[in-house]
Amino acid sequence: MTERVFGVAHSRRALLGSAAALIAAGTAPIAWGSAARAAPGRAAAAPPLQPFDLAEVTLDESPFLHAQRRTEAYLLRLEPDRMLHNFRVNAGLPPKAPVYGGWESEPLWEDIACQGHTLGHYLSACALAWRSTHDPRYRDRVDYIAQELAACQAASGTGLVCAFPKGPALIAAHLRGEPIGGVPWYTLHKIFAGLRDGATLADSDTARAVLIRLADWAVVATRPLSDAAFETMLETEHGGMNEVLADLYLMTGNEAYRTLAGRFSHKALLVPLAAGQDRLDGLHANTQIPKVIGFERVYAATGDTRYRDAAGFFWKTVALTRSFATGGHGDNEHFFPMADFGRHVFSAKGSETCGQHNMLKLTRALFLQDPQAAYADFYERTLYNGILASQDPDTGMATYFQGARPGYMKLYHTPEHSFWCCTGTGMENHVKYRDSIYFHDGAETLWVNLFIPSTLRWTAQDAVLAQTTRFPDEPVTRLRWTLKRPTALTLKLRHPRWSPQLELWVNDARVARSSAPGSYLTLARTWRDGDLIEMRMAMHVGLSQAPASPDIVAFTYGPLVLAGALGRAGLAPGADLVVNERNYGGYNDTPFTPPALSGDAATLAAAIRPTAQPLEFTLRAADGQPIRLIPYHRIAHERYATYWPLQPQTA
Repeated sequence: MTERVFGVAHSRRALLGSAAALIAAGTAPIAWGSAARAAPGRAAAAPPLQPFDLAEVTLDESPFLHAQRRTEAYLLRLEPDRMLHNFRVNAGLPPKAPVYGGWESEPLWEDIACQGHTLGHYLSACALAWRSTHDPRYRDRVDYIAQELAACQAASGTGLVCAFPKGPALIAAHLRGEPIGGVPWYTLHKIFAGLRDGATLADSDTARAVLIRLADWAVVATRPLSDAAFETMLETEHGGMNEVLADLYLMTGNEAYRTLAGRFSHKALLVPLAAGQDRLDGLHANTQIPKVIGFERVYAATGDTRYRDAAGFFWKTVALTRSFATGGHGDNEHFFPMADFGRHVFSAKGSETCGQHNMLKLTRALFLQDPQAAYADFYERTLYNGILASQDPDTGMATYFQGARPGYMKLYHTPEHSFWCCTGTGMENHVKYRDSIYFHDGAETLWVNLFIPSTLRWTAQDAVLAQTTRFPDEPVTRLRWTLKRPTALTLKLRHPRWSPQLELWVNDARVARSSAPGSYLTLARTWRDGDLIEMRMAMHVGLSQAPASPDIVAFTYGPLVLAGALGRAGLAPGADLVVNERNYGGYNDTPFTPPALSGDAATLAAAIRPTAQPLEFTLRAADGQPIRLIPYHRIAHERYATYWPLQPQTA
């Protein structure tokens, strides 16, 4: 490995401050031919919608705030020096603390090159936590880690910082096209993303400087590769390298980053998706999703609509035809033919939480470009049944898989000896709930997408909107304005697909009624201080079935999947806290026979009865015994069933 290859490029541009300027700084579409290079031109126009700054939204008491607090406490419990151990070793510096266990050090994973991924996720999570709470402890951790990585760069004499074994030598072999036993770009993507978030969310100048030097190293290191060699390299999982490089281009205007973002856009996936072709069967699911998130970002950087089309088609394919009732997807991390749904749905290794995390990132990005209610409906379903459901409400630990094998139980990582990929995304998931409740158009229109107790401080309009709700315990939410003066504003209120009707009331008078689920109601008027909007929806028991397997059913209530709560028969204490890394996807428990259902799916759904407890229902099993049904996101520490195979009804 030579200094020339891994040195720092000399020309840099200062990061721009305005988000609008970042998006507006644009270039033309990159070619898809043998010479995939960016050419001068225009970026995509700014998206029609914008998110609010996390600091403008406050969560009020709810399961979401509870989950956030659990993760915040876990972030403060973790020790940065332990995550930095291998970074310092690779830079020739003595470590300051022993390394963590699991994927960060265990021999089982030595050749997978995942060491260091946790630090990147941790940087992102701390940046999100600081932006949300302005607790200085999170920003201090971002700055400290960035300073340590800067010290590693100075000691090694290059921009590269990494923690996986063999470090620069492994990357060099990968660049030469030699077979390797790891996924170095996948891991480096987490570092890039963590530094980006540290710079943009936590305003860390040191993170910004380390990121630029790391990006310059990547530009120089990959420059000798031919387009064919680059495509071959991309056959190995590489995370969302195109995403962070496109973001860097939008941040700096440095065309070298845009060019490299195009080169990191895997044409073997991009070309068929842009042509509307679904070739996903058998592919590793969460290898593809970050690439597609990157396609959307490359579209933002180049204006090339083929990237946008590829991202949109992928979303429709996965969200609308390949997802389970919970919003998850896949078996053992891979897409499967939906004609074989019955062979895959009951796997213990279904619905990888990382995949749900990344599908929501993609969904949010596409919604900003094209604010359709279908995106928000999928986001809500996956948020409750995938993300909120992934955290242990007692400890804050998170799941890897959320399998649908009847009698399965959620398995959570340990605090210091797991560090799966889903441990890392889990750190981020629960400190960014506030980022997708509200959106605006940069002028006078506000979108309300999620029914979560929260307060929005709309700084640009000098307005405060407080949302008070017990949803999903009751299908009603209330929005109250605090205004210093009468203000003309437009509300876009989501009529969710699960609610047949929606009524809007303002100050106790009904003003609108909708019978168009999966749409937005527009409410434009001059608002006054204290004005109260009430949205009255309706939740009903429903069914979720795959066309290829109508004899397998999941029950829903509004956006919630109802799971059979099956108790802890045969389970030892602590069985759901996983230490053995070889067994993170399935617990070798004692044999268990779940209750059976027989009869017609619609008849069974009609037979589900509510109890005196909110969101608790009962259904009779084939043997007449009652099955307790509760929202899947409330299942913890016991066996469950989300999908049920239906037996023929006997006379």
